[in-house]
Amino acid sequence: MAPAATLLSTDESDVFVLRADGDWLVATAAELDRTLDALALPHDARVTVDLGHLERLDTAGAWLLLRTEQALAALGNSVVVANLRPNLKPLLDHVRQTGHHVAHPHPRPMHYTFVGFIARIGEITLLLLHRGYRILGFTGIVSATIARLLRHPRRLRWTAIVAQMERTGLDAMPITGLLSFLIGIVIAYQGGDQLRQFGAEIYNVNLLGVGILREIGVLMMAIVIAGRSGSAFTAELGTMIVTEEIDAMHTLGLDPIEILVLPRLLGLVLTLPLLVFFVDFTGLLGGALMCRAALGITIPEFLRQLQYAVGNWTLWIGVIKAPFFAAIIAMVGCYEGFNVSRSAESVGRLTTQSVVETIFLVIVADAAFSVVFSALGI
Repeated sequence: MAPAATLLSTDESDVFVLRADGDWLVATAAELDRTLDALALPHDARVTVDLGHLERLDTAGAWLLLRTEQALAALGNSVVVANLRPNLKPLLDHVRQTGHHVAHPHPRPMHYTFVGFIARIGEITLLLLHRGYRILGFTGIVSATIARLLRHPRRLRWTAIVAQMERTGLDAMPITGLLSFLIGIVIAYQGGDQLRQFGAEIYNVNLLGVGILREIGVLMMAIVIAGRSGSAFTAELGTMIVTEEIDAMHTLGLDPIEILVLPRLLGLVLTLPLLVFFVDFTGLLGGALMCRAALGITIPEFLRQLQYAVGNWTLWIGVIKAPFFAAIIAMVGCYEGFNVSRSAESVGRLTTQSVVETIFLVIVADAAFSVVFSALGI
């Protein structure tokens, strides 16, 4: 059999023949492509593409033929396709009409243009507003359920609430305590390096006391709980959506908000203020030990300076923030859990989204608290 693609000249002057032999299929496309790339194509000549010896042809082969025809035309040649079998002509015509042989440039994405960029910002803004509206509606449903239970307190599931307090609070103490302890060490070490230049090492205690008790302790705890418990809420409720357990509860006349959301919400709201005391203690302990090791500040000196540095509201500011942060974590986690569609991919995607949204809203709420407390002079 002749080679798959050869370039032959005839006895006629200025006429070249490109003869396609054999099977031009996807299985031989790679070898044919290399053969065609190696051909020395003429310039400004008459070229005949002879397809009379072509046995079989598929879309890949037709694309190679038409690409070669286009390359010949680009070199100024006059190209004629000859001896094409009638049964192969429809495929070649179809590929030619659909433009598969033309290397079109990749379309420029709309959001790469200025108008598209502005439109994209508008879409995201509307999406965020709609999402905020739905979260607000979910908060209203939960609030109405709480108001209904206040009239009938016996309906509260205290066993479930205590179980959630254990999972979100007691079980979280090791990781939150360790992180707070290490953060206290880092703040004391970094602050000591800077204050030592001015001979004001003792004010490192002020930095630790105000920073941990007022801001860092409760904020870091909320971020850890959001990643630990908030994601668990979304994954648990989302899995119940996938396994149709929520539908079964509706069928039995049970309220998923009352049974699933309120225990998680109340458990977290009751637990986080208590966890703040533990986190603050471990953070100050780590800072005190680092001050003793790096700055020579003894524990009694540390406690005396801490008493001078900490005001009446310093500790309680962190405690006041805790239940609000807890409500944000529980509400967003449960809301995203109920939004899961019936797929495992949705569970993972919304679990990640839940953590991101929760951390964002917690930081926004912390900024709002800072503005309010500053206005109140606290």
